[in-house]
Amino acid sequence: MLQARYAPYRLYFKEPSGTSRGVLTYKDTYFVQVWDSDDSSRVGWGECALFKGLGSDDDPRYEAVLAHACGTIGDCEPDEFLSRLGAWSSLRFGFETALQNLAGWRDYPSMFGSGGQSITINGLVWMGDCETMLRRMEEKLQAGFRCIKLKIGAIDFDAELRLLAAVRARFDRSQVELRVDANGAFTPQNALSKIEKLARYDLHSIEQPLPAGYPAEMARLCAASPVAVALDEELVAYREVTSDGADRLLDEIRPRYIVLKPSLVGGFAGASCWMRAARERGIGWWITSALESNVGLEAIARYTASFHPVMPQGLGTGALYTNNIPSPLRLEGEKLAYDSQGAWHYPELVWR
Repeated sequence: MLQARYAPYRLYFKEPSGTSRGVLTYKDTYFVQVWDSDDSSRVGWGECALFKGLGSDDDPRYEAVLAHACGTIGDCEPDEFLSRLGAWSSLRFGFETALQNLAGWRDYPSMFGSGGQSITINGLVWMGDCETMLRRMEEKLQAGFRCIKLKIGAIDFDAELRLLAAVRARFDRSQVELRVDANGAFTPQNALSKIEKLARYDLHSIEQPLPAGYPAEMARLCAASPVAVALDEELVAYREVTSDGADRLLDEIRPRYIVLKPSLVGGFAGASCWMRAARERGIGWWITSALESNVGLEAIARYTASFHPVMPQGLGTGALYTNNIPSPLRLEGEKLAYDSQGAWHYPELVWR
């Protein structure tokens, strides 16, 4: 019979990380372990990567629901157990990853875990003052990244335009692909005019220019925008994704891309539901981590690798923390890889 336990853990950022929703200095998360009582020598690790302030999981009942899930995991088959967690995206993600880890990732096979496959990722530049953002971008370019994603919308817009102009003065699109992420910072009234100014700098895409919850306005913007629009928080807003719901939203808005964050869109099952709907409509996608520790990042990387993506993915958040879990994950230029000879070094945790 399956059994489980959990432990809270606080991750500390190396530098304050800014988004349009505010500045982050730490992030709380929860690790889970799952094992079979008949063979307790084998343990699957997962991460219930709660993201406070984003998604419906930010709920005072969260830890109580997590504790109940650990206590009842053996009461039914794993698929039924996971379906009961459908409305708690990060909990489903955590238990899905622990169960996959326990089973050797048989549902998402790839060469990633053996070191035979790497994933091209974008370099992420967080919001800050213009000088700080330019310094961070220079560091990413020197490290070998050829796809850069910038968080925008929190500082002066003209300063952000100057930053983009400085980059394009040195590198054209064939040398550096630029993506920007507004995290819903624009309004229906100013979004198009701002995107028209951004378009001067030959951008690949803009993520979530409007806040989630304005599908009609977002549809009009997608149709008129000179820069490809990618939906992000629009997907997170779904408490529990269904095939019908994914079909309706994508049919209404018709974005060029969608961004899939497994811990925020219903785990791997939810991400795969969105991916299926996007493929049927010729909509592109990429997968992004959402401030998970290396435990969650490894799980997302294994899931991502199983699809053999060509487009750069958004799996570059593993180096953000001072106390991340030492792991076999390796960043080699713009390639995320896994050292099959490496080892995990888990901290002492207070299990519950």
